[in-house]
Amino acid sequence: QVQLVESGGGLVQPGGSLRLSCAASGSIFSINNMGWSRSAPGKERELVAGISSMSSGGVKNYADSVYGRFTISRDNAKNAVYLQMNSLKPEDTAVYYCYYRDSRSTTWGQGTQVTVSS
Repeated sequence: QVQLVESGGGLVQPGGSLRLSCAASGSIFSINNMGWSRSAPGKERELVAGISSMSSGGVKNYADSVYGRFTISRDNAKNAVYLQMNSLKPEDTAVYYCYYRDSRSTTWGQGTQVTVSS
């Protein structure tokens, strides 16, 4: 079983930046994917960014809506994944959920609120 703890959400003005962090603990497989999705009222849940484990090449992928503004990274020693969000827009307002996925299942974090507003 895997547990995820997220941090880093908050209120930021348009054009600002935030960094989300997610630490995984428990039964971690060497081959896995971690990343972030978001959920906003009235919108479908969106996969924002994902990154595979270094043993799988550390491949990154992004939603078109955040490409060039958000950067995902991970620290394998800490079993952590980060999302650096720059040039934030009001439409980025959502609850952001970290996920961990391996051959067994997908685990989701509790979510952290990001609000972009002036």
